[in-house]
Amino acid sequence: MAVNLQSRVIDLRRKLLVMGAAVEHRVTQAVQVIRDGDVELARVVRESDTEVDQMQAEVEDECMRLLALGAPVASDLRLILTAIRISNELERVADMAKGSCKRVTKLVESGSYRFPPALLDMAEATRTMLRDVLVALSNEDSKLCLEIRRSDSYVDALNREVILWSREWITQDVGATAAAIDLLAIGQRFERMADVITQIAGDTVFLVDGRILRHGAE
Repeated sequence: MAVNLQSRVIDLRRKLLVMGAAVEHRVTQAVQVIRDGDVELARVVRESDTEVDQMQAEVEDECMRLLALGAPVASDLRLILTAIRISNELERVADMAKGSCKRVTKLVESGSYRFPPALLDMAEATRTMLRDVLVALSNEDSKLCLEIRRSDSYVDALNREVILWSREWITQDVGATAAAIDLLAIGQRFERMADVITQIAGDTVFLVDGRILRHGAE
């Protein structure tokens, strides 16, 4: 069965950007959960995760149909291949936002919730990276993608601050060990989010320029 490839590719692009906006919203909520210790908002983030999963499945299914029936070439083929990768990566980001909310809930309910300023800075920086990469994807801006890839080191530096702060907390109060480990897990999730967003930036460069970036190559 033949398909109208051009209109379907345009719709696929729209679906991917809608998914990106949904994931950005959840990451923004996760940042607010960290800042405010908002257990109710954390519950909302956790329960809404299935919506992102469904979006990812729809994007991937459409990509498979287009590959099978549309005989795409050149830029259309790159978009389809990129959409498969990015939809999977966006779903991972949403999962990590959900995981951070679960950890905050655990800490708040145990009465042990406190965090270093670097953790909130890290979460905000990661959210900004996600916002920027979605702008780059929408505008096909490979230059912005390269800036995003370089900004990942800032998140890594903040994560090291979170690690040092957590170690100091344990040193001062050994009874806080479990809580400090949960904080480290939250930091680890945002550090991984930033890594995945960096991968999305690389995928977008492939989409726009046809270049494959590996091992930090620019």
